[in-house]
Amino acid sequence: MRINKILTKVRIPIFASMKKQEKQDIRALSKEKLKEYFVAKGEKAFRAKQVYEWLWKKSATDFDQMTNLSLSTRQMLKEGFTINAVQIDDSQYSNDGTIKNAFRLFDDQICEGVLIPADTRMTACISSQVGCSLACEFCATGRLKRMRNIHADEIYDQVRIIRDQALERNGQPLSNIVYMGMGEPLLNYNHVLESIEKITSEEGLGMSPKRITVSTAGVAKMIEKLADDDVKFNLALSLHAANDEKRDKIMGINETNNLEVLAKALKYFYEKTQSRVTYEYIIFDNFNDELQDAHELYEFCKHIPCKVNIIEYNPIDGGEFKQAKEEKVDTFRDYLEARGVVVNIRRSRGKDIDAACGQLANKK
Repeated sequence: MRINKILTKVRIPIFASMKKQEKQDIRALSKEKLKEYFVAKGEKAFRAKQVYEWLWKKSATDFDQMTNLSLSTRQMLKEGFTINAVQIDDSQYSNDGTIKNAFRLFDDQICEGVLIPADTRMTACISSQVGCSLACEFCATGRLKRMRNIHADEIYDQVRIIRDQALERNGQPLSNIVYMGMGEPLLNYNHVLESIEKITSEEGLGMSPKRITVSTAGVAKMIEKLADDDVKFNLALSLHAANDEKRDKIMGINETNNLEVLAKALKYFYEKTQSRVTYEYIIFDNFNDELQDAHELYEFCKHIPCKVNIIEYNPIDGGEFKQAKEEKVDTFRDYLEARGVVVNIRRSRGKDIDAACGQLANKK
């Protein structure tokens, strides 16, 4: 017991136990941890601010890019750390200007992200997980096994790469970011919020949180957590049916997060944030495209201030659903608008390269 008590008093300085061959991703460290590292190495604490700026504001992917650091300091960083920068494994180019990227992560996992250009905006659609565990019937990503959550720096890198593509190919800055790629963002909560902090911070990319939308299939308790965390970005709910029986059929998550549970969580979210929620509604032929479906959606819209995006369905290989007929889509929209609901019809982009909504499945 005496030996144990003595041992508990011994404090190993931070980073002192780091083996020579082990390299930690430096972007996993906070600015405070960077300061501790430099002080422990006998360096000035302000080096942490310089490195942090290179990593998050200037998007450095190599220590040699940090030109205001001495060669010896850069070498020290190389010996102790790595930058697990995301790489483009493959890019496909649509006839409409959309670009689908397969991103290779440090452990050789692949996720996808899309640049969606339009007349008034440049949108990055990014992934939060490799694969997905929710298995929604209409979504190609849902057929993939969920391999892992995507780290905050890897999400940041997707934005960085797509931002550069927008400038290089379209001569326009990135204007919007949607977490609507592979995975369920609210099942990767901490990394998603950390990535948004890096993207929106003045010490990072400096984008407005109001230009960011996080889309969820409906994890009620995490919607409430967003409210408690007083988030400033936009929230979208993938609804697709305002009828529990129909939603159960296409979205297994509805069995534990039904419409009543979601309505309660959304009311809490709105009360806390005063932020209007967007309902995404993929409209399927002879499934959720009737006036009765529009009425049920209208009733659900009464819970909180909201808007509805009616989304064109993009067929997937072997899928049972088809895109609703145009006249039914118009009638559906007219029913909602006549009752004061704000409605947009979203036409799909990048269908010819499987880059449209619900088509991301690591398929070339």
